[in-house]
Amino acid sequence: MATLYLHIPFCRQICTYCDFYRVGAVSLLPAFVPQMLIEMEKRADYIADKRLTSIYFGGGTPSLLPPEDIERIISRARELFDCSAVEEITIEANPDDLTEEYVARLAATSVNRVSMGIQSFDDEVLAFMNRRHTGVEAEEAVSRLRRAGINNISIDIIFGVAGFEERLNDTLRRAVALGVEHISAYHLTVEENTRLGLLVRRGEYTPVDESRSEEEYLAVHRALVEAGYEHYEVSNYAKPGCRAKHNSAYWRGVEYLGIGAGAHSFSRDNRTWCVSTAMEYCEGVFKYDGEELSESDHLNEYVMTALRTAVGIDLAFVAERFGLSERQRLLAFAKRWIDVAALKLDGENLFIPAESFLLSDAVIESLFS
Repeated sequence: MATLYLHIPFCRQICTYCDFYRVGAVSLLPAFVPQMLIEMEKRADYIADKRLTSIYFGGGTPSLLPPEDIERIISRARELFDCSAVEEITIEANPDDLTEEYVARLAATSVNRVSMGIQSFDDEVLAFMNRRHTGVEAEEAVSRLRRAGINNISIDIIFGVAGFEERLNDTLRRAVALGVEHISAYHLTVEENTRLGLLVRRGEYTPVDESRSEEEYLAVHRALVEAGYEHYEVSNYAKPGCRAKHNSAYWRGVEYLGIGAGAHSFSRDNRTWCVSTAMEYCEGVFKYDGEELSESDHLNEYVMTALRTAVGIDLAFVAERFGLSERQRLLAFAKRWIDVAALKLDGENLFIPAESFLLSDAVIESLFS
């Protein structure tokens, strides 16, 4: 089985913190979609298994796409792949794109899940992030989706924003009050090639310290778990039965095909990514870079992704896939973390307790082959 990712790298405004491949040249969008259809056909054989389990429109801002173009892409995917097992078709959206008219057209497509980048319900925090919506607009967008019959909704929020620490509790309260099925909560990260990185270099922004990061992480964890959400991955919370199928496939090492400028793909022992600029892509120039993955790479990626989830490492799978010696090595290196309760062993599952997920980077690195 495999998944399909469609990257729409266009944004009307560039967020202060964003380091994904994105461009502001929205005028290129009409020429971009036909090339996606062409690339999808050319790249269809990249994945060994043509059975898809999910389709995901990411970005950038996929909600800049007319819903009719979204359905056109999905229809082409159905012609090229076996989509009989697809349960989840997600589009990322900005709240201010989700007008009554747009939502009505979106509801007529095959999309059955919307992931909305809200980030905060505080308008000052949103202005700092250079978001183009307000907190009230975000709440209204969720209501519009519900009225249109789209009832699998995920929202993103960001914590760890220096200078606005006291605003987090209100954002959590309003997020919970919406009753959405899924919430992704990310710590604000400073990336060098972003507006936020520039502010840090100028001394105009100082990131929160480690102790404050931990306090806010635990505040998010407590608020969402108490509201009935499962903390099933470092940054992801879901109501029972509503875990993100597409992202969960990444964490299980499932093959995926990425289409669009900046999109990544993975199949068997190979990973590739499209390095064409949006302009080149619109002209039909598809350029790729890539790497071959060794057995150690596969093992390390499994360890990294598994330990970011509540399920953790399946030691029986490790023994079967990588050999008994690797299972024993992992257990030996895990002992010091188990002794301080940063890792737990339950039968054949080795996992990090959700409240200790902040330690995951250190734990994971120590277990690498």
